[in-house]
Amino acid sequence: MTPYTMAPDLNGEGLHIGIVRARFNEEIGLAELDACLAELAELGVDERDVMVVSVPGALELGVTLAQMAETFEFDALIALGAVIRGETYHFEIVSNESASAMSRVALETGIPVANGVLTTDTEEQAQARSADKGRDCARAAVEMANLVAALEPESDDEDDEDFDEDDEED
Repeated sequence: MTPYTMAPDLNGEGLHIGIVRARFNEEIGLAELDACLAELAELGVDERDVMVVSVPGALELGVTLAQMAETFEFDALIALGAVIRGETYHFEIVSNESASAMSRVALETGIPVANGVLTTDTEEQAQARSADKGRDCARAAVEMANLVAALEPESDDEDDEDFDEDDEED
């Protein structure tokens, strides 16, 4: 058997990408953003088709992503930031809840969300991973936007014809 296999499509031309960056641990988020924007440009995404907004922290990412998704102006969304383990349970709450919110937005709207929120034990670990994570999110967003578009059902012209009210039976 030789199944039809879709190859990853990393052509970003014509795609509209929304990015939400958490300002908490700002240096790391900015490094992610720089790498992400550079990779989006390499993939052919026009800078005029990218919107970047910032929010206070990782817990605010979800509501902002949801608002952006509800506009249906974006082919994919990217969340950037860093949650660094501290001495309390707060790390787990923020990490888990922000990831859960991102998944919900993607599943409920059908708009891909690339999760670029680093969850690390130390600031040094986050800094070491920031550029790679930013690039990875750009690639994931473009690939998933193209995949979702390719998987959309084709409209059937016959189904799109206007219903003639005169033909309606009483």
